[in-house]
Amino acid sequence: MNNTEKTFFDEMFGHRQAGAPGQSQSQGQNSGQSQSSDVINPDQTGDLCRPPYETFNAWFCDEDLKRLNAKATEAETMFRRTGITFNVYGDDAAAERLIPFDIIPRIISAQEWSRLARGIDQRVRAINAFLHDIYHRQEILKAGRVPTHLIAQNDAFEPSMIGMSPPGNVYTHIVGTDIVRTGDNEFYVLEDNARTPSGVSYMLENRETMMQMFPELFSRNRVRTVSDYPRLLRRSLASVAPPGCDDRPTVGVLTPGIFNSAYFEHSFLADQMGVELVEGHDLRVMDGKIKMRTTTGYKALDVIYRRIDDSYLDPLTFRPDSMLGVPGIMDVYRAGNVTIANAPGTGVADDKAIYSYMPDIVEFYTGETAILKNVPTWRCSEPDSLQYVLEHLSELVVKEVHGSGGYGMLVGPAASRKELSLFEAKLRAKPSNYIAQPTLSLSTVPILTKKGLAPRHVDLRPFVLVSKDKIDIIPGGLTRVALKPGSLVVNSSQGGGTKDTWVLQE
Repeated sequence: MNNTEKTFFDEMFGHRQAGAPGQSQSQGQNSGQSQSSDVINPDQTGDLCRPPYETFNAWFCDEDLKRLNAKATEAETMFRRTGITFNVYGDDAAAERLIPFDIIPRIISAQEWSRLARGIDQRVRAINAFLHDIYHRQEILKAGRVPTHLIAQNDAFEPSMIGMSPPGNVYTHIVGTDIVRTGDNEFYVLEDNARTPSGVSYMLENRETMMQMFPELFSRNRVRTVSDYPRLLRRSLASVAPPGCDDRPTVGVLTPGIFNSAYFEHSFLADQMGVELVEGHDLRVMDGKIKMRTTTGYKALDVIYRRIDDSYLDPLTFRPDSMLGVPGIMDVYRAGNVTIANAPGTGVADDKAIYSYMPDIVEFYTGETAILKNVPTWRCSEPDSLQYVLEHLSELVVKEVHGSGGYGMLVGPAASRKELSLFEAKLRAKPSNYIAQPTLSLSTVPILTKKGLAPRHVDLRPFVLVSKDKIDIIPGGLTRVALKPGSLVVNSSQGGGTKDTWVLQE
């Protein structure tokens, strides 16, 4: 786990020599150094292909590289035709940008996935129990397992949810748990996305594209399906409908609109589920319910899969200047006449300061030791931790507690003296706003280049659906990949790409 390691773990070929030490987590910046960017030739290297990749590797060795590169170009054309795009805030030139797609799949064995799924299930159950507790009896605070001030002073804590129990007691209906790998059996949770996790549309389209281009691969490899996600999502949302609604609850996806970075995904999921895509101005409070405008009049909406932030949901409860939400929706919600997924106030569970307590949270609510490990974390709000971080700033990754997308962070090993000095001043001014973590030697998965296979860093976001009576973990998820040699940037907004993720059957 330290930045002096001379090898890194490649998921296709095992341990390989590194051209430079591992630097940081997936949201990190370029180190400016190449980490084993040499092309891998499976026919000529002495590397032992790992079992999950053996069938794929045999196929790859028989393929013509020019044909595969032509297929990669074809994939880009397919994505462009489908309209799979995202926007980058603050960059007018980056509107409607395509996320690069690499055709070499990431392959996970059934045994590896089984362990990951158990750990994710355990973590999601604990998160839901934690959220119910902090908005009700607050037993974990009384027990001293989590400091009270981390909740009371947390911007994501929502006082209007105190005493409120959502239908089915489900707070996080859709969860995206970001996971990184450092070795054969070493997985770490990087963060928990409990608000409005995105990326599932790319998971689905990546698989569809691969199946169209390489059907023979799926006849040779027994890959578990991800295509039933929209059906499972629809069923999961319907299961937590408020009491008293029809047997077939009416579900809608609430979007901020076309200028949101994930608008494609909002419209895609609504279409795939066969439900309405609505904006705030399409909805109003009528007869104690939320109703949407249709061509035949207003119709009650039972479940709202919202893709807008808490603060914009209701101008009467949160930001009065919001034009994105629905005035009075929180009153309807508190009255039990509509379900909002994910529930307001869930962001406190994926706050990076709370993240450091997740092993304690898991143990407190499940009575079990956490299966999936956290990345070791220093809380800069604690004087001793702050002192350590300041003394080792050049070796650490420092993140904003409420930050996301890789913004507002420092990657110590890649930072200049000036950047370190400026960040030190920020830390001293507001230490409670930051946490710090060691650098990790992240695993790599080969990508296809013009000259052949080359290793690149990856992370993984599996998607979890929580119903009233069960938890569904989609076998796969979104693999994000750094596309440049030596880069650790996997975020799409900062130049990363995606891969299809295969989970093999037993």
